[in-house]
Amino acid sequence: MFDVIVAGAGPTGLMLASELRLHGVHVLVLEKEAEPTRQVRALGLHVRSIEVMDQRGVLERFLAHGQQYPVGGFFAGIPTPSPDLDTAHGYILGIPQTIIDRLLAERAAELGAEIRRGCELVGLSQDERGVTAELADGTRLRSRYLVGCDGGRSTVRKLLGVAFPGEPATVETLLGHMEVAAPPETVAAVVADVRKTHKRFGVAPFGDGEYRVVVPAEGVTENRTVPPTLEEFKQQLRAFAGTDFGVHSPRWLSRFGDATRQAERYRVGRVLLAGDAAHIHPPTGGQGLNLGIQDAFNLGWKLAAEVDGWAPPGLLDSYHTERHPVAADVLDNTRAQMQLMSTEPGPQSVRRLLAELMDFEDVNRHLIEKITAIGVRYDFGEGHELLGRRMRDVRLKRGRLYELMHGGRGLLLDQTGRLSVAGWADRVDHVVDSSDELSLAAVLLRPDGHVAWAGDDQQDLLHHLPRWFGSSVG
Repeated sequence: MFDVIVAGAGPTGLMLASELRLHGVHVLVLEKEAEPTRQVRALGLHVRSIEVMDQRGVLERFLAHGQQYPVGGFFAGIPTPSPDLDTAHGYILGIPQTIIDRLLAERAAELGAEIRRGCELVGLSQDERGVTAELADGTRLRSRYLVGCDGGRSTVRKLLGVAFPGEPATVETLLGHMEVAAPPETVAAVVADVRKTHKRFGVAPFGDGEYRVVVPAEGVTENRTVPPTLEEFKQQLRAFAGTDFGVHSPRWLSRFGDATRQAERYRVGRVLLAGDAAHIHPPTGGQGLNLGIQDAFNLGWKLAAEVDGWAPPGLLDSYHTERHPVAADVLDNTRAQMQLMSTEPGPQSVRRLLAELMDFEDVNRHLIEKITAIGVRYDFGEGHELLGRRMRDVRLKRGRLYELMHGGRGLLLDQTGRLSVAGWADRVDHVVDSSDELSLAAVLLRPDGHVAWAGDDQQDLLHHLPRWFGSSVG
């Protein structure tokens, strides 16, 4: 019997598996596809996801395969300078999803997660002691918990009967990788001209002779699982650019819509939902993959605490309480961005007005913090202004803050040397160190890096520790 079965070996599922393994949880990842996908839907990591990788000590692996870009201009493609963000990683890391998937799979395997490909989950049932997962070949597996990370058409969500309200797709976009016969300078000039009007259009080199082609579709298909043809791409390229650039030899072709939906519940008993299984939205701003990784980062330590038996009441339910509003906000900002990318006169006038407002640095910073997810604040109640926010990396006298968080445990950073986490030492590290960048006497961080408490009073600290780390031991 497994502790946790994760359905889906995409970024969300693999990140979750790694987080669970940090705490010794026996985890199995099931993926219906026999081989990793060749499709490159997402193109990079935003600031908060970069911080997440740094907190777990694997960022260098991703930096080795990526390219750093400015954070400005990501909201609806409105050109703006990069604002001064409260982070040590003020950049976007351009890296194809296929590489992100591979690096996360390697990390999960290193930590001891079992990944089985070509195993499709087709049924599940649960009782008070665990979950039974049924595979397409008739195999039945038992686990204490199961998490559906199986995408927007999630089988797990459907089997649970969880409602997925929202809006259906109204526009569709073709996406694919292929070769181009036209000279690069011709392609660049035509694309620059077309994108003055059509922000959902692009033809850009992707390496190894491939081009990434994005072009609005003629309409909305009933079944987007059926890939488009090369002829459809040529037809739409001619319609928008006046040329098909001589595209040929496609590596893969796909389509996506702007449907926007969110699961009503992220938990039903011992089964939970994360990533696209819990929410879908247009890809504007490149937030989808990052949102899923951050779901897993929030859920992993809480589910591990439940498995290990020290979770305080309500901790696992706080996954829904905290992450559902975050996704709802992403759905709202992607809806807004899609409107701002419309070619209609009304949305274009709003776009021009917003572009003026984004000349104010505070407005620009606010919107970029939404896109990059560093503006997220969970509702922990009244307290210090940092309460509920993620803590940026800071330099300490003896290293960096994030270097102390690789094990996925709680952390008390104590600049006074007078505090104690005795009774919680098996779950919380106590580090006495100081930083010129911190005005706080001490700060208690959850395993996901969000501030659970700040202050200098031992009795106040003892009041907050049980909320996140359960009862004291000894």
